[in-house]
Amino acid sequence: MFLTCVVRDWKVIPSLPGQQKYFVSGQYLCAMQILDGRVAASAIKEALKLETAQLAAAGKPVPHLVAILVGNNGASETYVAAKVKDCAAVGFKSTLIRMEENTPAYRLLEKIAALNADPDVDGILVQLPLPSHISAQEVINCISPAKDVDGFHPSSVGKLVLGQPDFISATPYGIMLLLEHYKIETAGKHAVVVGRSNIVGRPMSVLLSSNSNPGNCTVTLCHSHTKNMSAFCKDADIIIAALGKPNFIKADMVKEGAVVIDVGITRIADASRKSGYRLVGDVEYEAVAPKCSAITPVPGGVGPMTIAALLKNTFKACNMKHE
Repeated sequence: MFLTCVVRDWKVIPSLPGQQKYFVSGQYLCAMQILDGRVAASAIKEALKLETAQLAAAGKPVPHLVAILVGNNGASETYVAAKVKDCAAVGFKSTLIRMEENTPAYRLLEKIAALNADPDVDGILVQLPLPSHISAQEVINCISPAKDVDGFHPSSVGKLVLGQPDFISATPYGIMLLLEHYKIETAGKHAVVVGRSNIVGRPMSVLLSSNSNPGNCTVTLCHSHTKNMSAFCKDADIIIAALGKPNFIKADMVKEGAVVIDVGITRIADASRKSGYRLVGDVEYEAVAPKCSAITPVPGGVGPMTIAALLKNTFKACNMKHE
């Protein structure tokens, strides 16, 4: 999707998906593309739906994803519900296991061990964050690498670094799939990743620097101790904002024509909304978008791609088990 605006006093003019319009600012002319994760994810899910139907028609097992939700975190409830819904949409089996907030860690580990041993289960995900009394890393380490469809296990991360990935962390994988879908040129570009979490930032830096397409970027990884972060961002051809601070990336941190991928999603109070809140990303979207050649919206950008990547990992786990 492309949108039009005059940068000096810009207004967003809605356009149809795939319709090309332009930003005009003096002599500067560029096409600003909305990287719609819902469109890209839909294409991936349609392909998975077809492949899954072919498995079923041949009498072969279809992928089975088990999600474990500990406690009653509102955002986690939403994420897990979306994953279960998308499993059904592509023909996967899915199971949701709910556990109380005060569940002892050993009970959760026992449940994971049973799922590891269950031949009917292809993928296991434990929705994060977990209650404070449970170590997320201990839980991740307990999941069988063969069923680690979230791509968080040390074995998965190690293989990623070595260029031998089985399962890539779902959000970074989803971003790579998004770049691929929209044919964003990455080779030789300077990519700046803002945030160094093990879930997004670090694996994202590895993927962007890998000898692949998308990939082959020169990567700078910025974090809370980076001095003069604005200068690094302003030099970037591609910015991946993944630090969890709403509206952190400002217009003066982004150069003309940059590609901006906004991973952040935060609820902030908004009395004008029926829900009482609105969702914002790590990028100050309205100010930054006019300068970009491409940008992801929040919501509807990276989020749908994370689930699409999870489904692809689950399908791969099923195939690997039955090869």
